[in-house]
Amino acid sequence: MPWSEGLGVVGLGRMAQALLLPLLQAGLIDRTSVRAAVASEASARGLTEALGIEVSTEATRAWASPLVLLAVKPQQVETVAHTAAATLEDAQARAPGGRQPLLISVLAGVSLRRLQALFPGRACVRAVPNTPALVQAGLTGISWGDGVGADQREEVRQLFAQVGEVLDLPEAQLDPFLALTSSGPAFLALVAEAMADGAVAAGLPRSLAMHLTHRTLAGTAALLQGQELHPGQLKDMVTSPAGTTAAGLRELERAGVRSALIEAVLAAAERSRQLA
Repeated sequence: MPWSEGLGVVGLGRMAQALLLPLLQAGLIDRTSVRAAVASEASARGLTEALGIEVSTEATRAWASPLVLLAVKPQQVETVAHTAAATLEDAQARAPGGRQPLLISVLAGVSLRRLQALFPGRACVRAVPNTPALVQAGLTGISWGDGVGADQREEVRQLFAQVGEVLDLPEAQLDPFLALTSSGPAFLALVAEAMADGAVAAGLPRSLAMHLTHRTLAGTAALLQGQELHPGQLKDMVTSPAGTTAAGLRELERAGVRSALIEAVLAAAERSRQLA
């Protein structure tokens, strides 16, 4: 396997676990070749037992791997860079074919330029996966740093393909990609919550309203994708003259929902640029 020489995971939160679990479950990586590092002893013990891999609070062994997934909080990146520097020679020695050790960062707002400055001697990749990766329905945008070979690119694509669709993007597009796909689930969740609240106000029980809202969102997404419809086409399909949908859409337009969603995506993209 491409990561048979060892996979290090620095930060083993929900997203890192979502990426790692499919590899373990499918037998694409040997559990004994994974070295993970977390901040607390309690977390390390619990994750070791749950995943059957080596998890500790000491990051040295993780950073010595030729392929490292970096999934800490963005504000911790400079701290973990010191440990990475101390283990670079070990990682270089274990990298197959004389390649540079590979670092895959899923840190929001941390640019390739900054990664390459903090982790010299490693080929850096910036990846932006979204939360639906937790149910293998994710989207991941990837930008490549200097020195990432064609075979390494394929390895990275294989990793993220386990949890959804993978897209190669210029780094300048990662901020709007993040705003739409990573922040977007929160925006849609807010819409779903509000729709369910409306159904409750109209007389449905809460549990039924939530179930119907989830099914409506899932069915709408399936229809848009399955028939390759423009959203405006679907809107017109279900809007009859002077009907119930027309009345509801009028209220949404009056409240500025369309504009609010546009501005939400723009604000999220701008915040991502500020973090960088």
